[in-house]
Amino acid sequence: MIDIETEAFSEHDPLVYMNFYELVGDGFLVAEEDGKVVGYAVGYRSAENEGHIFSLGVKKEYQGRGIGTELIYAICDLFIANGLKYARLEVRNSNLKAQRLYISIGFIPCWTEKKYYSDGEDGMVMKMHLHPYRLLISKKRHMEPGLSSNGFLATIRGPVSYYP
Repeated sequence: MIDIETEAFSEHDPLVYMNFYELVGDGFLVAEEDGKVVGYAVGYRSAENEGHIFSLGVKKEYQGRGIGTELIYAICDLFIANGLKYARLEVRNSNLKAQRLYISIGFIPCWTEKKYYSDGEDGMVMKMHLHPYRLLISKKRHMEPGLSSNGFLATIRGPVSYYP
């Protein structure tokens, strides 16, 4: 996972992920192919009714295959299972490919955070209401490891809980 993170983002410190894992281990999801991690998502409860997708990454050679979409759906399923109503994320203003993906899933651009990233680039905050229909999809998935619709294994830990 760290190699995907380093490939995609320069501003995150790998130690941050170790701390996140200790705090919200259930919020770490990976997509695998032949036992090799090809994508990941990290999310956690950030407010009473809101989950924050802290980071999402897919190895470059696996992008465009729906892996990122499946990971976002899976993390939103976790949010719903924990009673959250909204999902939030930030994306670089220059990352139009990611913005198009998030909009296609249902995220709405809300505002810009000036100089959000360590290199001074602005970040766009996007939010999505976790519609009740997602709960039906979430209930169909048993929060167990299983093949996604595109053939990648989404490893999801359970039981789902952000707070003991």
